[in-house]
This record gives sequence, structure tokens and C-alpha cells, in this order.
Amino acid sequence: MAEGDQQTRCGFVALIGAPNAGKSTLLNQLVGAKISIVSRKVQTTRTQVRGIALSGPTQIIFVDTPGIFAPKRRLDRAMVTSAWGGATDADLIGVLIDVGRFDHEENTALLERLAQLKQPKFLILNKIDTIPKEKLLAITVAVNEQSKFETTFMVAALTGYGVKDILAWLESRLKPGPWLYPEDQISDAPLRFLAAEITREKIFERLHDELPYRSTVETESWQQRPDGSVRIEQTIYVEREGQRKIVLGEGGQTIKAIGQKARVEIAEAAEAKVHLFLFVKVRENWSDDPERYREMGLDFPKS
Repeated sequence: MAEGDQQTRCGFVALIGAPNAGKSTLLNQLVGAKISIVSRKVQTTRTQVRGIALSGPTQIIFVDTPGIFAPKRRLDRAMVTSAWGGATDADLIGVLIDVGRFDHEENTALLERLAQLKQPKFLILNKIDTIPKEKLLAITVAVNEQSKFETTFMVAALTGYGVKDILAWLESRLKPGPWLYPEDQISDAPLRFLAAEITREKIFERLHDELPYRSTVETESWQQRPDGSVRIEQTIYVEREGQRKIVLGEGGQTIKAIGQKARVEIAEAAEAKVHLFLFVKVRENWSDDPERYREMGLDFPKS
């Protein structure tokens, strides 16, 4: 590691934006590996996930925050509080906006609140491949008029277009300092947490609108076996018996399919053969249980 070299740089960069702006997809592209779940459903990132990227002598620690939206439930309020907290603690703030929804009320409220944050900010316009080029300039001008940004990037996070430009800018923009993590580490989220996130993503992919946000996954057991493989037991918690039946599926086919897809990606993350065992249990009102919030790294809202 070039840690002893005074030319090394390091810093924290928060990525904030409305739900489904593409933050998790962008983070995975920046880091070059899958560390944050990506789903067609909004509000899937419940906690701040740090991804670590290297660009030249610079170590960039990204914080992917929950999407900022109008909170309705207790869990929603905890997620939004977590998102703004992640932005407050960072050295730089990257504001991600889906160009197809740039004038949506969630972005308007987000840009208004940005004025309260003192950290330098940069703008990332995402999904630029989904609108005509002539509209991009007008959108860039309109957003920059609402808030002060040091620079603007235009990207298509899904394909990776424009992502290297962000890394190149951050390489010289962050302050000199020693690296905070080992050179080969891409996330500070433990493998047990990442494994649970992967399974949660597969639940979303499989069940779409059948199972709203009333589900969570916990890795109960992680055993290293003598042959180098890993035995993992995870529990999927839902709030009602009807939801448990949905996850199981007829003859257990749904949970089997979820487990097969999750096992492949968990094995890639663990760099080992994985034996995955999934269980589904009903835990009534888990989203009102302070202990569940602590496990997800969220503060429990009092009301």
C-alpha cells in the first residue's frame, strides 16, 4: 500500500438522491463490485453502505444512503434521518438526479434542503441515455440554478458511462491523507450483512409487488467448513402468515428459486462454495421493534 507516501489521498463521499435515482447502481459501478442491492422497487437501501474505490493514489470511501423521500412510516423516518446523517458526516456530497424525473417534487425538496449542508457538493445527472440530448443542457442549467455545485457529471450508471470521470475528478479533489482501509477491501460491511442484502434483493426481484417492505433478512449462522466451503443459515422475517406463504410459494418453489439465485452471488462475494439454507418466520410488527433498527444500523424514531 502506498499509505506511507504523503501523496496519498482519502475521503468520504456521500451519494444522496431520491429513491430509484440509481445510487446503488452507481455505487456498484464506482467500486467495481456488487456491494449494494439494486432493485426496481424504491427504498431498498435501508442503511448506509460504504463502498471503497481506488483511483491512483486516492482511496474514495462512498456512502450510499437510503433514498430521500417523504416519510410516512416509522421505518421511513429512520431511513431518511440516516440519509441526511450520512451526508452531514461526509467530506463531499454527490447529488444524484434521474434526468427523467428532475422536476419531481422529491428532487425539488432535496435541492431546497441542500442549502443547509455546508460540505462541497457535485451534481450527477443519471440515466442520460433515456432522454434526447438537447434536453440535457436545459436540465443542467435548471438544476444548477437551484443549488450550488462545484461541477456536473452526466452518467448512465447502468452501463457505466461517465463513471470514470467522477473517479478521476475525486482523485485530485479529496484532501491528502493516509488510506483508512486495506488496498484490497471494497466495503466495510461484514460478509454476513452483504449476504443478507443479496438474499433480500432476490426476494424483491422474485415477488415484485406481492411482498412490500415488510420483510427483512438476517444471517443467523455462518460456518466455515473443513473443505473451504461455507454453510450459511438465513431467516427471512415477515409480519403475517399470509406473507410467509407468499415467500415459500407452492411446494416451496419460490423460496427455492430465491435461494438458488442468492447462493450464486453470495459465493462470489465470499469467494467460496456456499451451502445456503433459508427459513421463513413470522415476526409481527418487526418494523416497530427498536432492536431490528439497531441491527440495520438505524436510529429508532420515537414516534
